[in-house]
Amino acid sequence: MLLRFFALFVMSLGMTTVNAQSLPNHNITIFSATDSTNHYANGVVITAYHNTLYCMWQSSPQNEDSDDTKVVFSTSTDEGLTWSKPTTLAQPTADYYCTSGGWTVAGDTLTAFIHIWQKGIEPREGTTNYSTTTDGLHWTQLQAVTMADGTPMQGVIEQDPLKLSDGRLVGAAHFSPGLHVCPIYTSQSNGHGGWHKAQFQGTDIGKTTRELEPSQYCRKDGSIVMIFRDQNSSFRKLASISTDGGISWSDPTLTEHLDARTKQCAGNLPDGTAYMVSCPSDSKMRWPLVLQLSDDGFSWNHTIQLRSKEELPPRHYKGRYKTLGYSYPKAFVWHNKLFIGYSVNKEDVVCTIVQLSF
Repeated sequence: MLLRFFALFVMSLGMTTVNAQSLPNHNITIFSATDSTNHYANGVVITAYHNTLYCMWQSSPQNEDSDDTKVVFSTSTDEGLTWSKPTTLAQPTADYYCTSGGWTVAGDTLTAFIHIWQKGIEPREGTTNYSTTTDGLHWTQLQAVTMADGTPMQGVIEQDPLKLSDGRLVGAAHFSPGLHVCPIYTSQSNGHGGWHKAQFQGTDIGKTTRELEPSQYCRKDGSIVMIFRDQNSSFRKLASISTDGGISWSDPTLTEHLDARTKQCAGNLPDGTAYMVSCPSDSKMRWPLVLQLSDDGFSWNHTIQLRSKEELPPRHYKGRYKTLGYSYPKAFVWHNKLFIGYSVNKEDVVCTIVQLSF
C-alpha cells in the first residue's frame, strides 16, 4: 500500500528557486568502449579537487563484477569538456577484485574509496578501503576504512555520503554477508574512520535487504531523507527520514515515486534546493534519465528529462548484466553546475552537465 502521509514525492504546482533549463545541458563522453579497450564500465562517480575534475568507475573486459574488475579514473582540467585516458587506481589480486566507492575531499587531501570483494565467496562479502593523494598523481597504499571502535568496516560504502553543515558525513553501507544496507555516520570529514551504524530497521530478504543503493538529501526543516531502490520490484522508491542528523531513521516507507529498480542519487544545490536523478520507470527499463528538483524537499515541482530512450545508442559488446540504458547516476555541484556521471549500456562513461541559474 502506498502511504500518502509521507508527503515526500507529491508533485505540485509552483516554481522552484533554481532554473535548471536556463542553459542547455551538455552530454560529454568520458570513455567509450572500443575493440581495444575494456567493454564493461559502471559505478561512475565524479568530484573536483585542485580545480580538476576526477571521474572513477569500475572496469572489466566483459562482465559485471568479474574477478578481473579494477577501478580506473580520468581527469578533466576544462570543467568536464575533455577528459584524459583512464588510469588504473586499484588492481584486482589473486584474492579479490575491486569496484568504485566514491570520493571525499577534505582540506588538501583527495580520498578515493575502493570496494574490495573477496573472490569465490557466496553470498558476497565486501569491505571498503581508501587511498589518498595530495597532488593528484601519487596515491597511498590501500588502507581499511574503520568503524568507531577501530575495526575494519565489514561492508561497502555507498558512493555519495552527504556532508552536513557541522562536517558530519551521513551515508549508508551494505554490510556482509551479502548486501544488507544500514545508514552510517561519522564526524571525520574525510570518511576514513569513526563510522557508526545508525538505528535503522531494514527488511531482510535473504542475501540482501529489500532496501538497497540509497542516496540522501536535506529538507529545509533540517531533516534528512534517504531514498532506496526497492529490491522487491515495486518499481517505486522507498524512503526513510532522520530528524537527528543521521543517528536514527524511520522505518522505510514505499513512496509513489517511480523507479526502475536501479541505483539513483540525491543531494542539495547551494541554495538548499533538493535534487534527485533517476530513471522513473515502472519496469526495469533504465530510461529516461530525469532530474527532479524541490525547493523544500517535500514537493517535487520541476522535472527535466536529461536523456531519452530515443537517443540511447545500441550496445556494442555483450557481457553479463550489461543492462541497456542509463545506469547508476551520481551527481555533485561545482562552479554553479550539476555534474551527473553515469554509464550508458554499462560500457560507455558519460557526464551530463547542467548549468544552474540562481
